[in-house]
Amino acid sequence: MKTIDRLNYLFLRCTLGAAGHLPLGLLHGLASAVTWIAGSVVGYRRKVVRANLRESFPGMDARGLRRIEKRFYRFLGEYFVETLRMGAMSAGEMRRRMRFEGMEEVDAILRQGRDVTFYLGHYGNWEWVSSIPLHLSTPIAGGEVYHPLRNKGFDLFFKRMRERFDTSCVAMHHTLRWLMERKREGKVTAVGYIADQAPKYVDMHCFVDFLNHDTPAITGAEKIARALHSAVFYIDIRQERRGYYVGKMEKMADDAATLEPFALTRDYFRRMEATIRRAPHMWLWSHRRWKRTREGLLALYGEEETARRLRRL
Repeated sequence: MKTIDRLNYLFLRCTLGAAGHLPLGLLHGLASAVTWIAGSVVGYRRKVVRANLRESFPGMDARGLRRIEKRFYRFLGEYFVETLRMGAMSAGEMRRRMRFEGMEEVDAILRQGRDVTFYLGHYGNWEWVSSIPLHLSTPIAGGEVYHPLRNKGFDLFFKRMRERFDTSCVAMHHTLRWLMERKREGKVTAVGYIADQAPKYVDMHCFVDFLNHDTPAITGAEKIARALHSAVFYIDIRQERRGYYVGKMEKMADDAATLEPFALTRDYFRRMEATIRRAPHMWLWSHRRWKRTREGLLALYGEEETARRLRRL
């Protein structure tokens, strides 16, 4: 790691890391200031947020859209300070604040020596989902697939925070290699995929109807789950109250390989949309989710090659 990256890491530890030791109630109070700055002063991605909301809910009036926008920025502040608190939170406090329903079935599958795949989205406090190993009685190799940050100091800071509860951060392009290494070690794996991002054009193999958009979908999670014959669960997150969440395990497949190609991907987006519509302010509306389109894919590869790509997983 370069010297500048080490300095960045040390700076984050001395500032954000130290802030994480404050009581969560106080941090939630500070979140209000963060929200006001991000939404009202800086206008953090305001155009993106408003366009996404307007296009996703075409039948909603301006007042309703504005209400979701305000609640989104408020929740974004809460998410940020809760993520900081994760770096200093005890296992006991994390178990109380992030609970899971339906873990008995997940545990039973893992005890059989079978792998498990989790689908989730940028919804609620998705960072806290990495605490799943705290709720299992079966020793596992837990993984959280993520995009490494370009700034290596920032990446190391957030990576160490996410790995506090026996979950490894696995770079997306190293996922299959990491899984094969764990299998050679004789370990059972449980890996989470946040699969609601926009894929690159080279990785587009499927489009789904999602939030009133013709949406390109990431299919890598399905491809890996099929190769491992893993059981698959969708984690439906809801907020009980400020700083407390529940993740409900919804079984999507006992063996991913038995389903038709793209079935898991389409099922995931149906479930994800239902979760978002229940409480839309907790999804990451600031993400440019629909920046790549079917038209862009056609312009890049032509009709014949595009059709061929959309036929294979």
